[in-house]
Amino acid sequence: MKFSSLDSRGPVLSRRRALVIMAAAGGLGLAFKGAKARGASDVAPVRWRGVALGARAEMILYHPNRVEGRKILDRAVLEVRRLENVFSLYKASSALSRLNGAGYLDAPPLDLVRLLSTAQRFGDISGGAFDMTVQPLWAAYARAAQIDGGGSQGPDARRLRAALELVDYRRVDIQTGRIAFAKPAMAITLNGIAQGYVTDRVADLLGQEGIDDILVDLGEMRALGGHPDGRPWRVGVQNPVHRDKVSVPLALRDKALATSGGYGFAFGDNGENTHIFDPRTGRSPKRYESVSVTAPHAVTADALSTAFCCMDTDAIKTVLGKMRDTGAIIVNGVNGEKVTRLGA
Repeated sequence: MKFSSLDSRGPVLSRRRALVIMAAAGGLGLAFKGAKARGASDVAPVRWRGVALGARAEMILYHPNRVEGRKILDRAVLEVRRLENVFSLYKASSALSRLNGAGYLDAPPLDLVRLLSTAQRFGDISGGAFDMTVQPLWAAYARAAQIDGGGSQGPDARRLRAALELVDYRRVDIQTGRIAFAKPAMAITLNGIAQGYVTDRVADLLGQEGIDDILVDLGEMRALGGHPDGRPWRVGVQNPVHRDKVSVPLALRDKALATSGGYGFAFGDNGENTHIFDPRTGRSPKRYESVSVTAPHAVTADALSTAFCCMDTDAIKTVLGKMRDTGAIIVNGVNGEKVTRLGA
């Protein structure tokens, strides 16, 4: 991941690709049933490229009716924009920004209630390694970077302790009619889970439109079925050291893939403090160059790839043992050459 500027709310556009699509035509494909019967190569694709929750995104639809295909893509993009207005840290009017600003939110959108509840569940599953309330840590590191001009050392011990006192996903009361923080100055970031949730929502929407072979790429990936040509989707995990290379090629069918790693952004030049924090220590983990997770749903892959960055392999194995059809791919080494696979 790469970020072009620093903000107290989090890293600002643009995110470097951590996942790559290795299909010969490039991009991702969505095949309508009629297109599959005719062969995807016989149907001119309809394409959308843009940004979704701060990540470059792309959708290509193979549909025998180009006008209908454009309408389907337009509906998918509208769903992305609707959810951005719920989850974005950068829109002052978003539901999340209003919650962070006031410390509570009455009549919250159902999507926010669902995602925060899911985030709490992954906090429990990971033993606190995933925590949506780490936003005060980001603010503390961003402030330190602005004060010392580099931020290599991070906040001093007093400020770090003060930020950590605000980090506890269990101190968020989530009800359908109201969401509230237990302490003033608590704040949430959904950067480690929202893209997965949006990816799942768009995949489900496209499936409801009668599209049966789908690879949705909105920063994280979700495949329903395989490639329209009958093979699995060919994707890969980007080498975190040599980013023009692929560390792990994968065949994806009926599964999601997400990757996390601190290599894309660091406070200062020494790379000690990145955008990923261990919620239990307030420091950036140094265990792995990147962690990828495959799972039935993108929201699961997204949250666990973030959490696993802060967990040793024994703890990761314990979590994977409780999850259905879920696996982890850990990349390490000075050249990103060491690959460890755990779970499914």
